[in-house]
Amino acid sequence: MQIDLSGRAAVITGGSKGVGLAVAVRFAASGADVAIVARGREGLALAEKSIAAVARARVLTVQGDVAIMADIERTYAAVMAAFGRIDILVNNAGVSRSAPFEAVTDDMWREDFDQKLFAAIRFTRLVWPQMKERRWGRILNTLNIGAKAPRPGGAPTVVTRAAGMALTKVLAGEGAPFNVLVNALLIGFIEADQHVRAAERRGISVEDYMRERTKEVPLGRAGRAEEFANLACFLASEAGSYITGTAINVDGGLSRVV
Repeated sequence: MQIDLSGRAAVITGGSKGVGLAVAVRFAASGADVAIVARGREGLALAEKSIAAVARARVLTVQGDVAIMADIERTYAAVMAAFGRIDILVNNAGVSRSAPFEAVTDDMWREDFDQKLFAAIRFTRLVWPQMKERRWGRILNTLNIGAKAPRPGGAPTVVTRAAGMALTKVLAGEGAPFNVLVNALLIGFIEADQHVRAAERRGISVEDYMRERTKEVPLGRAGRAEEFANLACFLASEAGSYITGTAINVDGGLSRVV
């Protein structure tokens, strides 16, 4: 399907790598102005080159930590100065944190909620009025399949992501009269740098780690970031204009919950 996002301006948090970068590249290739925000300057510089290589419109990178409200406000101001509007927000920042409940400290809880749930709340609160005023907007929240089926030892991430799914539904109901559509994309097992680190922590090769993990996936393989980005692009476009308040599994059939 050919999707055209010309004339739209998008912001992707956590956009310097993984699915965030893939979404930024897909949006840029589809004609949108694209801004990404991430903490690492080096990663942003590399990401900018990848996005610019396919971009049909403007590209902006902003260094910042969306767990900090001042950085969100600064990012919002920079994007508005560059593009003059924000039509699409992809709340994608956050790394997976999981531990037995008794091992999760207050600091871990606070960090996870700030980086994921509160970052989405705060950034959405800034873009929401202009989307309502123009009667057009798209909010996409990147979660994971643990949001629907929390697993033992999955805190704090599964708790934070479940809250993100509830936020998605609340916003979808409030945004619908203004044509502001809000959906969540739930990741299963998708190729990413974090799996390299996970393999290192377990003391096994990346190949063995991937082979072990993909045994659980009905499709028999890990997903690609580009496959996630394809769905995000559809939902951000007019092609997805009657879809809101959903939480869609992007997991190759891994989740046992629909």
